[in-house]
Amino acid sequence: MQKKLTKQTIGIGVAGTGFIGPAHVEGLRRIGMQPLGLAELTAELAVQKAKELNIPNAYGSLEEMLTNPEINVVHLATPNYLHFPHAKAALLAGKHVICEKPLALNEQESGELVRIAAERNLVNVVNFNIRMYPMVQHARSMVQSGELGDLFILQGSYLQDWLLFPTDWNWRLDPSLGGSLRAVGDIGSHWLDLLTFITGLKIEEVFADFKTFYPIRKKPAKPLETFTGKLLQAEDYIDQPIHTEDYATILLHYENGVRGVLTVSQISSGRKNRLFFEINGAKSSLGWDSERPNELWIGHRTEPNQILLKDPSLLSPEARSTASYPGGHNEGFPDTFKQLYTKVYSYIFNGDYTKTPDFPTFADGHYEMLLCEAIKRSAEEGKWVKVK
Repeated sequence: MQKKLTKQTIGIGVAGTGFIGPAHVEGLRRIGMQPLGLAELTAELAVQKAKELNIPNAYGSLEEMLTNPEINVVHLATPNYLHFPHAKAALLAGKHVICEKPLALNEQESGELVRIAAERNLVNVVNFNIRMYPMVQHARSMVQSGELGDLFILQGSYLQDWLLFPTDWNWRLDPSLGGSLRAVGDIGSHWLDLLTFITGLKIEEVFADFKTFYPIRKKPAKPLETFTGKLLQAEDYIDQPIHTEDYATILLHYENGVRGVLTVSQISSGRKNRLFFEINGAKSSLGWDSERPNELWIGHRTEPNQILLKDPSLLSPEARSTASYPGGHNEGFPDTFKQLYTKVYSYIFNGDYTKTPDFPTFADGHYEMLLCEAIKRSAEEGKWVKVK
């Protein structure tokens, strides 16, 4: 029988300190949790980052950190290709796991993680943090209560511009590190998870169109840090073939005859990080834009449309639980980590792992892998593909 953990006795380890790792650390500290250890690719980097983030213990590998019996939970914010081996190692070491998406690089790996977590009775989480915006939670309450009526259409996009130029480079462009899907796996997965979370509907089949607008990109010949403070010259780049998508549009057939369409892009100038969805039902519609996260648009046929501003006194109980501040006090991206970890650690401290979690689990991550593999196959074969 597992020992019941408390806020005073729990030990948390974080692996990876790129963009998202420090967001995990900040989210933990905002709910009163202090990470005990930090793992990186080398001992030198681990010591440097642990000092910067004020984490007491530094480890030159995840495997080393897992040997610490005081660490009970591991947050994985490592590159995509490490998610499966790291999550598996952590589970086999008896640790609860919070993993960034994608959960793995294929459905066999993600399915194995679901199985191991269930066999070991360990809490398992995929960091689909966008679920935790208060207005997203309220949208879900409206849909689930029938306020929109029967659903007709789920539509939207996830657009960014951080790979707009052919000289833009990141490890996600390398399939051996990021996986065979890029825009779909990196940001499309958030949209797909969100709409299933809000509506409760699974996708039955997909038809996908991909485009790589830059089949050759300019990769820096040396680590980018080398060039801090100066512009790169032509001789500082090497040509690198690109085998993952800059853009995708996907037609979606949901359960109950509901239709959907999603566009994802990492080359849309001016769109820094915009997830948008609109849900059209028989009674009314609603729409949400992550660049204006404290607003929910509600559309009507026979009365004026509405803009509902985030105000706990106006939200459903479920949405109210993810809003920490009163009306007029905006909440955004960092708050979603805090709200997600509030739910996860409350669940861990409660100790009853037979209870249905109120956060995204490895099962949700596995479903996304099934979706992504169907989408990839559809783009390759140019036809509708059923989701397993």
